[in-house]
Amino acid sequence: MKQKTAFVCNECGADYRKWQGQCAECKAWNTLSELHLGMSESKRLSRLSGFAGTSDNEIRSLSAIDLHEIPRIVTGMSELDLVLGGGLVSGSCILVGGEPGAGKSTLLLQALCKISQTQSALYVTGEESPQQIAMRADRLGLRSEKLQIMTETSVEKLCFVAEKQRPKILVVDSIQVMHREEISSAPGSVSQVREGAAMLVRFAKKTGTVLILVGHVTKDGSLAGPKVLEHMIDCSLMLESSIGTHFRTLRSQKNRFGAVNELGVFAMTEKGLIEVANPSAIFLQREEEVSSGSVVISIWEGTRPLLVELQSLVDDSHLANPRRVTVGLDQNRLSMLLAVLHRHGGIMMGDQDVFVNIVGGVKVLETSADLALILSVVSSFRDKPIPDDLVVFGEVGLSGEIRPVPNGQERLREAVKHGFRRAIVPAKNTPKKTILGMQVTPVRRLTEAIEALF
Repeated sequence: MKQKTAFVCNECGADYRKWQGQCAECKAWNTLSELHLGMSESKRLSRLSGFAGTSDNEIRSLSAIDLHEIPRIVTGMSELDLVLGGGLVSGSCILVGGEPGAGKSTLLLQALCKISQTQSALYVTGEESPQQIAMRADRLGLRSEKLQIMTETSVEKLCFVAEKQRPKILVVDSIQVMHREEISSAPGSVSQVREGAAMLVRFAKKTGTVLILVGHVTKDGSLAGPKVLEHMIDCSLMLESSIGTHFRTLRSQKNRFGAVNELGVFAMTEKGLIEVANPSAIFLQREEEVSSGSVVISIWEGTRPLLVELQSLVDDSHLANPRRVTVGLDQNRLSMLLAVLHRHGGIMMGDQDVFVNIVGGVKVLETSADLALILSVVSSFRDKPIPDDLVVFGEVGLSGEIRPVPNGQERLREAVKHGFRRAIVPAKNTPKKTILGMQVTPVRRLTEAIEALF
């Protein structure tokens, strides 16, 4: 009998009966890959009918479900626990992605060596030999006597061994090299990644094992493999690194057991990844004499505030189309804010090149940096430095109004801890009680903020 196939989009997960150049759902080109299907729906239903009355599952009222909190397994690394939402949850499936060399294997090896002292842990590698893993653990000075390791690329054999060993923590490095015996395509293909991950997820849910999958990323920074892989798992973490720095940021892009966009900061050293307990102090290593265009912003990452430095450079352009370059920010948002500055602030940048950078390699995803970005650009344009004890945050609307942002008081308290004494904030973020040591300037319009500073 001929095996049935479908074509699945790697970007959005939409499936089609035949190949086509463009996905009709997400409009992406050349993203459809062939996927081998299993049994037909009629055969599947007929097989399920044979299990009538033999299942242990039962229908219950939602109010009858036990609501006691599921205990967490602490990894021993506070930054990793923070990103996970407090630790590992039994039966959860976690996907850790990142560029080659970012430190994914190092981070997981460090965490597993600590967890294995109290919980059974199994590290399955398909890319490295056991000798390489042992050499890394020895170089990092880790306690690895209780950590179990296995080299395997077959999902069926892995599940068979794990069924006998019953580890509490199971790490698979990486999902792109694992394969199913019944699928003829090569490891790393859409069929292999999708079906292999599905089998491992079913095993984890059935046995209550914590499953951690390591995934590669493509050249544009997105996770390699079918998009449906991100829908199967409970938590998706991305380990990011910047060229020229030894800092690593671990961000949660999806988390069913904690906050999304939580950020953990590590430093890569000879002893592995070291946690950075106070990231704001790292990103605020400024020069004694602050130059124009530099301002400190308070952003909100997951469940805590973070202070970072934003720098702007405005220079005369000799091009027909002046350049708009951003590092760590959305370039389209910069163009929009420059238009707002021209319309409602009376300052035109149409003949100027504008360069904006977030120091330390941090990526700012929220809109609270709008006001600071505009004031930084104006500071560089007029060559007037911004006071080094000033912190700024606030969203800027298209009509020039300054909109409030969440957790305003927590941002101000974090700034006071680091020695900042003045702040320009949206009027609706003005604290009801005076914060000791902080002079707050509330603004409602963009022109008010520019006048208050310059």
